[in-house]
Amino acid sequence: MKLNWKPGTMIYPLPAVMVSCGETPEEYNILTVAWVGTICSDPAMCYISVRPERHSYPIIKRTGEFVLNLTTESLAKATDWCGVRSGAKYNKFEEMKLTPAKATILNAPIIAESPVNIECKVKQIIPLGTHDMFIAEVVNVQVDESLVNPQTNAFELEKANLMAYSHGHYYKVGEPIGKFGWSVQKKKRK
Repeated sequence: MKLNWKPGTMIYPLPAVMVSCGETPEEYNILTVAWVGTICSDPAMCYISVRPERHSYPIIKRTGEFVLNLTTESLAKATDWCGVRSGAKYNKFEEMKLTPAKATILNAPIIAESPVNIECKVKQIIPLGTHDMFIAEVVNVQVDESLVNPQTNAFELEKANLMAYSHGHYYKVGEPIGKFGWSVQKKKRK
């Protein structure tokens, strides 16, 4: 039997990403976001939804850029901490002992400890209610070389030990159960 539940955000799990922003080291900040996702493949585009009262909101709005830094089990504490503390009161890079590093295209920093850094340029801001959606084009992706198989040059993101957010909790990403298209893949003959 199904129960009716009040309308809400029940699409879980989601990635929990640390969004870095700012043009100068004095302004650099980190915002943890779970309202994030892919919206287009070509051009590569994504979004983040941010409350206007968040410290990072005016920085991202003014600069028109941010970096999505994927999070891992080893970054879990920093991910949570950066989501509940304000950059107006804390230097989050210093407090969490994270390294702001140069982005390839943007002025906003990447988080060096993150295995994947997705550089984004804002294309549109849509006010939605409690959050505004920043629609952005992906202009560059930096990937830790340990995630690329040297023999095949294949990207092996599963080696990163990524984490996810689900209804107020963080989780390890589990074991694979299939790959895209496996349900219709023809069986190999022996």
